[in-house]
Amino acid sequence: MLRMPAVTRNLIILNFLCFISMLALGRVVDLNSLFGLHFFLATDFHVYQLITYMFMHGGWEHIILNMFMLWMFGSVMERVWGPRRFIAYYLFCGVGAGLMQEIAQFVQFYVISSDGGFGFSQLLQVAAANDSALSQWTTVGASGAIYSLLLAFGMMFPEERMFIIPIPIPIKAKWMVLGSIAVEFFSALAQPGSQVAHIAHLGGMIFGFFLIRYWQRHPYGGGLQGGSQIFNSMRSKWEQSKMKHQRDDNPDWDYNARKRAKQEEVDRILDKIRKSGYDSLTRDEKQTLFDQSKK
Repeated sequence: MLRMPAVTRNLIILNFLCFISMLALGRVVDLNSLFGLHFFLATDFHVYQLITYMFMHGGWEHIILNMFMLWMFGSVMERVWGPRRFIAYYLFCGVGAGLMQEIAQFVQFYVISSDGGFGFSQLLQVAAANDSALSQWTTVGASGAIYSLLLAFGMMFPEERMFIIPIPIPIKAKWMVLGSIAVEFFSALAQPGSQVAHIAHLGGMIFGFFLIRYWQRHPYGGGLQGGSQIFNSMRSKWEQSKMKHQRDDNPDWDYNARKRAKQEEVDRILDKIRKSGYDSLTRDEKQTLFDQSKK
């Protein structure tokens, strides 16, 4: 069983430490107000909040759901990309989600303010007069970055089937991503003043999509190299596993025979990738490699 990758594990630990600190210091200082992302026309806004808001959460349900999704999708994507690219993607999309939320709040503020005949030049005066109210427009949570990981998983493993509560049947990752986009989009339209930052969720996915596309188009600049990069990063683990099996003194001949057969199948698929590329694999072959990567 593979251990949780280091960056994913540390992100989860850091998020829980920040949440526990928020609870412990709640009567002394409001950490969500200090590190949450405020509307940029409010006096409580600071640029650093575009990073720190990702580590603040509004409650137990909020953080547990986000950390579960970070573990589920982040563990896979960190193994695919490696720790440096993974953390760069995570932070980039998290900041992008925050920027999209700021834009959405600005549009909402502009519409409300201009309803009384205010021009754009008067917005700063209006903001100053309503600073206490605007300071309440605070965004917290890692959801924007988490949704970008969901998108990445769907783009890299579109045919992978997943169970989503409460739906009783497995759903392909690509349909889950499209469904999530639709839900967030229509929720944003139907509930523009909602406590849930639907635009931030969409923003994380938008920034993630364009970053992945950039990496795919510039593979020699440190970006993705299509599906084949997955197996380049996994090859060393499989070869180490093969050597371990060869040294295994397990007396169960049938057990070792099955292990050797499975490893030979993995080697055959890897050879096929070298000769014909990742896209030449069948669905079963892709599933075999995906399952092997989680062992």
